[in-house]
Amino acid sequence: MTVLEVDLSFLFVIAVILIWFTIAYQFVLTVFGYINCVRSLREKRDVDKRSFDYPSCSILIPAHNEEKVIGNTIESMLQLEYPKNKLQIIVINDGSEDNTKDIIKRYASSDARVQLFDIPEGEGGKGKSRTLNLGIKQAKGDIIAIYDADNTPDKDSLRYLVAQLLDNKELGAVIGKFRTVNKKATLLTRFINIETLSFQLMLQAGRWQMHGISTLPGTNFVMWSHLIKNLGGWDEEALTEDSELSIRIYEAGYKIKFIPYAITYEQEPQKWGVWIRQRMRWVRGNNYVVKKFWKEIPHFKSKRLAFDLLYTLSLYYIFFVAVVFSDILFIVSLFQVVAISLPGPYTFVWVTSLILFIFEIFLSISYDDEDNFKNLAIIVLMYFSYCQLWIYVVFKSAYQDYIKKEKHIWDKTIRFDPLATQLKK
Repeated sequence: MTVLEVDLSFLFVIAVILIWFTIAYQFVLTVFGYINCVRSLREKRDVDKRSFDYPSCSILIPAHNEEKVIGNTIESMLQLEYPKNKLQIIVINDGSEDNTKDIIKRYASSDARVQLFDIPEGEGGKGKSRTLNLGIKQAKGDIIAIYDADNTPDKDSLRYLVAQLLDNKELGAVIGKFRTVNKKATLLTRFINIETLSFQLMLQAGRWQMHGISTLPGTNFVMWSHLIKNLGGWDEEALTEDSELSIRIYEAGYKIKFIPYAITYEQEPQKWGVWIRQRMRWVRGNNYVVKKFWKEIPHFKSKRLAFDLLYTLSLYYIFFVAVVFSDILFIVSLFQVVAISLPGPYTFVWVTSLILFIFEIFLSISYDDEDNFKNLAIIVLMYFSYCQLWIYVVFKSAYQDYIKKEKHIWDKTIRFDPLATQLKK
C-alpha cells in the first residue's frame, strides 16, 4: 500500500463521516422542526382566543431605490391588525435616486402612521446597519419591528410576533417566517423557495424546538426597543447584521423565538448573477461574524448554545466540504478514477446519502403543502446544480476575505415590478 493510497483511504473515511454527520444532524433538526410547526398551530389558536394590551411599536423599513416595491410594502403595513394609535411606520430613505422618496411622501401625507426619514446627504449609502442605526433614533415605540422594503406581511403577522414577546420575559426578540412571493417566476426562484422553506424548518423551527435557539433573519421580526438601544444598535461593519446581533442578544441573557405562523412575503433573485452576489454577501458577512465571536463562543455558559452557534456559523463551510467530498466520492465510485484500498461500498454510501438529502428537504417543505412531484424533481435537480454553485460562492467569498482581504461593501439586491411576475396565492 502506497502513501497515496493511505492518504486517500483516510480522506474517504473522513468524507463519509462528515457527510453522514451533516445529513444525520439535519435530519434530526428536520424532525424537531416539523414537530415545532405542528405544535405552533395550537399556540396560534391560543393567541387568537386571547386579548393583549399591545405596546407601542415602531416599524423600520430601510429603502434605497425601492420605487418598484415600496408602495406595496407601505400598503401592507397600513393593513396590519395592530392598534392604529400605537403604530409608527418609519420608512428610511437612504439616498434613493428614483421615485422612492416621492412615493413615501405621498403615503405620509395621507396617513399619520407613515413617516419619512430622509437620511442627510453624506451620512447614508453605507449599508443596512447604518440605515437602521440612523432610523432608530426616530423610533418612539416600546417595540422595534424590522421589515425589508419588498415585504408584504400577512395582516396578523405583527401582532403574533408582539404577543409572543409579551408572553415570554426571557425573549429579547421574536422572528417570523418569510415566503417567496415570486417562487414560480424562474427555475432559480423555485430552487430558492425550496431552500428557504427547508432552511427555516430545520435551522429555525428545528433549533428552537431542540435547543431553544433561533437566529434573527433580515426581516419580519420584533425586539424590545430598550434592548437594541442598550446593545448599541447594529454593527455597521457587518454585512449580515442579523446574525451578528443575534449573538449579542444571547450574550445579554435573552432568547430569540421562531414562530412559523407570522408570515411575510418577499422577493427573491430571479437572475443567477444577482443570486451569486447576494449569497456572497451572506457568506462574507458570516465570515466577519465568525472572526468577531470565534474566541468568545466556546466560553459561553451554555455549552448547548456554544455548540449550536459554532455549528450554525460554520454551516457554509461544513456544507461546502460535504458537497465537495460527496462529489469526489461519487466520481471515484462511479468511474473508479482512483483505487482505494480501504474496503467500503462507496457507491451505496453516496446514493443513500443523496436519498436522505432528498427526503429531508421533501419532508421540510411538506408542512407548507409544497410536497408535490414537480418539487421532488426540482430537489433532485437542485443537488446537481444549485447546491454545486455553493462551492463557487463559498470559495470565492473565502478568497476575497482571507487572500485578497477586500473591503466589505453592501450590495443591494435588485428589485422587480411585482405586477410583472406571479404573486402569492
